Amino acid sequence: MYAIYAFCRAVDDIADDEEGSRAERSDALDGWRTDVESLYAGRAPGRAALVESAVRQFGLAKADFLAVIDGMAMDVAGDIRWPPLATLDLYCDRVASAVGRLSVRIFGMEEAPGIELAFHLGRALQLTNILRDIDEDAAIGRVYLAAEPLLAAGIVFTTPLEVAADPRIEGACRELALLAHRHYDAANAVLAKRPRGHLIAPRLMAAIYAKILRRMEAAGWGAPRERIRINKTALVMTVVRLSLIR
Repeated sequence: MYAIYAFCRAVDDIADDEEGSRAERSDALDGWRTDVESLYAGRAPGRAALVESAVRQFGLAKADFLAVIDGMAMDVAGDIRWPPLATLDLYCDRVASAVGRLSVRIFGMEEAPGIELAFHLGRALQLTNILRDIDEDAAIGRVYLAAEPLLAAGIVFTTPLEVAADPRIEGACRELALLAHRHYDAANAVLAKRPRGHLIAPRLMAAIYAKILRRMEAAGWGAPRERIRINKTALVMTVVRLSLIR
């Protein structure tokens, strides 16, 4: 898992590098693609050597590493602003659910429940992050909130900062929150069946992030927004509670 995190951190840092040009960042991501391809082809893996042991031990799929890179490339190609729901879903699949697909293999899950869990939990977590990071994203020119609920709320697409400050954003955020809840419910339904695997990590992520989402709903998304955090005591108590569930 440390290796998977290191890979994700490396390509994410490229996507968020505000000093490098888009062409330079795109080339850097292409370099990672080349290294991943080399690893799976049995050639010198370059930087992908950091996941080589995990790939061999757990049979991690090349397509999932490439999907993560493709997700970062979406940010590099142009600042994402009010994407259609279908594009947002693709983005969530690449930057979050693909990481889940790598992770569930390490957790020792069987193929079908593992893929289903990764599909829903990845999207739930990423939507929660998007709803939590509206101001931070707008400050760097991005708005990940989907176009359809924003348009339904009557918001005109001007600038990221103006859209983020529009009081009507509340309705759009609540629509995406409902979508996130549906994904949490589906992920929890998979976990409730007690599939095989070491599942304390996904249980913890689902519990903590769903709690963050509920607190955001209680506070609302009207500006000025305060970033929601879970204190350490609540985190420890959640870990203790979940450790009692297989």
